This record gives sequence, structure tokens and C-alpha cells, in this order.
Amino acid sequence: MKMKTLLSILSALGVTCAAPAQDWAKAKLEKSPRHIEWVKVKHDNREVNCSIAYPEVKDKATAVVVIHEIFGLTDWVRSVTDQLAEAGYIAIAPDLLSGAAPGGGGSAELGQDGARGAIGKLPADQITADLKAVVAYVSKLPACNGKVAVAGFCWGGGQTFRFATNDKDIKGAFSFYGAVPTDQAALERINCPVYGFYAENDARITASVPDAQQKMKKAGKAYEPVTYKGAGHGFMRAGEAPDASPENKKARDDSWVRWKDLLKKL
Repeated sequence: MKMKTLLSILSALGVTCAAPAQDWAKAKLEKSPRHIEWVKVKHDNREVNCSIAYPEVKDKATAVVVIHEIFGLTDWVRSVTDQLAEAGYIAIAPDLLSGAAPGGGGSAELGQDGARGAIGKLPADQITADLKAVVAYVSKLPACNGKVAVAGFCWGGGQTFRFATNDKDIKGAFSFYGAVPTDQAALERINCPVYGFYAENDARITASVPDAQQKMKKAGKAYEPVTYKGAGHGFMRAGEAPDASPENKKARDDSWVRWKDLLKKL
């Protein structure tokens, strides 16, 4: 049986096939001509492991903090930072599961199944503190122009929106198919534009967008959601995979065009 056919059958049965996706993502990373390295961001009594990618540019660049999915900091998330670097941005992806594995490890030690179990146990205040520390770190790098945006996918998309309610210094928030905050008081604290990227075939998330629009309008905040026709949840990753559906591939490609256009305006 061909691998593509097998993956399609497993997908129909609700089985997530993340490992093959990591193979092609890892291959992209290994072929990248850009400088990608691991750094540790320290704050309070924590040490957050981060992967950072640098663009090949002559001027100082805007930075983007990339928040991972429920699978933890994977090769695919790191490949996103490389794609942002290719577009001219410093991109840093923190492993918010740093220290969550036995022995003090993180996403790599937990594995994707372990990451899914551990991520729901992360304290909200710890997530916020980790992200604030990473924003502060990257904003002060000699190669950074001081401007920092935040983006995230799935679980990370929800954390992106939530972080915008907790940090007044970020210049933009890009939430990809993530849950939206429902507390009006929290939305009032947002100090930057929020851009949403949603899938049509993802009612669990997308059905809440109209209510979020009303609440953001009431708060006087900029919120620009776009829903991509025929796409499913996780289309940024699924649309890049070798067995991508036409709808997910188009949503992924169109989202990248929109994302890069918006980043230029920051």
C-alpha cells in the first residue's frame, strides 16, 4: 500500500500521523542556508530552551516569537522559524514545555504524545512569564530593531491571543486556528492588532470568531480574522505536507502571503 493512501486511511480514522510530517520538516531544516541555533532564556528560576533562526539581511530586523502547537516544539515549528528568517525576520520558538519532562527535559524528551498530556498542565502565569522573557531577550539582540510580534498555531494560536492581553509591547499578534479569549476585561488590555487565520471546516474554533469580533469591536481593538474555504484545523502544517489536500495547501499558501504582507506593515 502506498504511504499516501495509508496516511489518508489513518487520517479518516482519526489517527494523527505526526512522525512522517516531522521527517520532511527536518529535511527542510537540514537544507536551510540560514543560521539556526539553540539558546536558553533564563528568568526567575526557569530556563526556557529556544530555537532561533536569523535572516540573511544587512539591516536590523523585526522579530517574531513563534508559539508551538500541543505537540510541543517540533521540527515543523522550527521550520516555520526558518521560513520567517527566509522572509527577513528573526524568529524564535520557545519550548514552553522546558522542564516538564522527567529529569528536567522538554518537548524532545516527552515526545508528541507526552507533550499533549503535559501541555494542559502548564500554569497560565508560567506561560506568560516565559513568553515575556523571550520577547525581552529577542528584542535586545543586536540584530533586532526592537520590534517584536507573536504568532502561534492551534494551542499556540490561543496562547498568542491570550498573550496579547498580557503584554502591551508586542506590535502584532497572529493567531492561527487558536481559541479566542472570552473575558471582555482581558480584551480591553490588548494594545496591538490581532490577525486571525481560521479554517472553514473547524467549527470547534471558527464558530467562536463572530462573538470574538463583537467583543473586540466593543473594546475598540483591531481584530482581522480570515477564514479559509475548505481548509481543516492545522492547515499550516497539513498544507505543507507531501500528502496535503488542495484546500489545505491553498489555505497554507494564501496565509503565508497574507502573513508576510502584514508583517511588512508593522
